[in-house]
Amino acid sequence: MLWAVDQRDAYANLLLPALLRERGIEGRDAALATELTYGTLRGLQTYDAILNQCSDRSPGDIDPPVREVLRLGTHQLLATRVASHAAVATSVDLAKDVAGMRPAGFVNAVLRRVSTRTQAEWLEIIAPDRATDPIGYLAATCSYPRWIVEAFRAALGEEPAGGLPETGAALAAGNVRPRITLAAVGGLADPKELIGEGAAEPAEPARWSPFGVILHGGDPSAIPAVAEGRAFVQDEASQLAALALAHAPLAGPVAALAGPAPTVPGSSPGPWLDLCAGPGGKSAVLAAVARRSAPRDTPAVPLAPAEVHLVASDVRPHRAELARAHLRNLPGAAVVAADGRAGAWRPGTFDRVLADVPCSGLGALRRRPEARWRKSPEDVENLGALQRSLLDAAIDAARPGGVIAYVTCSPHRAETHDVLRDVLASRTDVAVLDAPTILADALHNASGAAAEIPGLRSLDPDASYAQFWPHRHGTDAIFLALLRRTPAAPQ
Repeated sequence: MLWAVDQRDAYANLLLPALLRERGIEGRDAALATELTYGTLRGLQTYDAILNQCSDRSPGDIDPPVREVLRLGTHQLLATRVASHAAVATSVDLAKDVAGMRPAGFVNAVLRRVSTRTQAEWLEIIAPDRATDPIGYLAATCSYPRWIVEAFRAALGEEPAGGLPETGAALAAGNVRPRITLAAVGGLADPKELIGEGAAEPAEPARWSPFGVILHGGDPSAIPAVAEGRAFVQDEASQLAALALAHAPLAGPVAALAGPAPTVPGSSPGPWLDLCAGPGGKSAVLAAVARRSAPRDTPAVPLAPAEVHLVASDVRPHRAELARAHLRNLPGAAVVAADGRAGAWRPGTFDRVLADVPCSGLGALRRRPEARWRKSPEDVENLGALQRSLLDAAIDAARPGGVIAYVTCSPHRAETHDVLRDVLASRTDVAVLDAPTILADALHNASGAAAEIPGLRSLDPDASYAQFWPHRHGTDAIFLALLRRTPAAPQ
């Protein structure tokens, strides 16, 4: 598994579950295999620095199969409860299987040196001084590239002179494998079905999402509602971003036809658009809300099944097909494979537009352990033009008075604040809405919760934006900005 990630650029979150199923590994054994794989991949930088202290060869000069055995053995020795003698012995046996007797002796000697100190003791040796180089210290101790540490620091607004305690907390949270969160599709499944005595797997309600459920363990595909397409795996912050867009107040004459403040704000007559829909999780949440009409003072008037109320678009056909699978039980949702920058729709068509744009994915590193080593600052820079053009297209697609959600799974300011700054500066037909307040109102309507989610506001002067964090909210680091298209100001 580790060799496939290193040498064939495989993705652990995709390959490992398939290997476990193929070999019939379940329960605790599957959990251990997952921890060993993910933990080793997350800790590569730290483990390689330690191995460099324990070998006369640098990790880059060691044959790849032997290097992967050493990394795995180091993780077992320093970050698991596996006994030292057992970790060394199993690593030596594995080395014999993949490389032969002579390399096995080398593995035995190196890992015995590793086992002479604890992880904390090794970190004191390999990490720079925190007071003089806090970025380098966190890069070494939390095992991240230095540029990602700097990006998190900037997003959190911390100064290096203070030692970067919250940046460290955010990085540490990214090293903890997240629990699985499900979204129950409104009208098709109820969260209560997924919780309690009759549930297929032990679960509890999500912290904030009214349709979210957190699994305590097990395989989500074994849950009937998931297998039937009535619930799906989706991070809670992603659910909340879709809920905020669905609840954001419309403006203009069309909005007036919708009646007074709706409990489920899907009563507007115009269609909705998911501009970058694949794999379709947010599309399903939006489609479920869009097809329901429930103002407080009027009876619900559901849309006719044949009426299109949500268009889900993605430029990549395979991702459009994933969205189609998520939406298969929701009549009135149309899926198209199209470039959102040149969509097959007239400008000014949609009441609500979601632009969940392609990004670096730095907000979901806890789910993709190898991603931190594959990304680069150049990747972020290269995405900038696409992100700006997609946000421009999303605004163009909304009617005057309609609302737009700009969402990224990254806290990097170059993908969030900088994109919005540039696009807003180039237009006269956009107003920024208060995303944390709108989300708080949506949650109040859904569940009676009155308070704003703590720690959600971005830094001034952009406090109307929302930034989720794993260490604050237990979610991926999702960014959300809500905008309203306005009549263009005179030039």
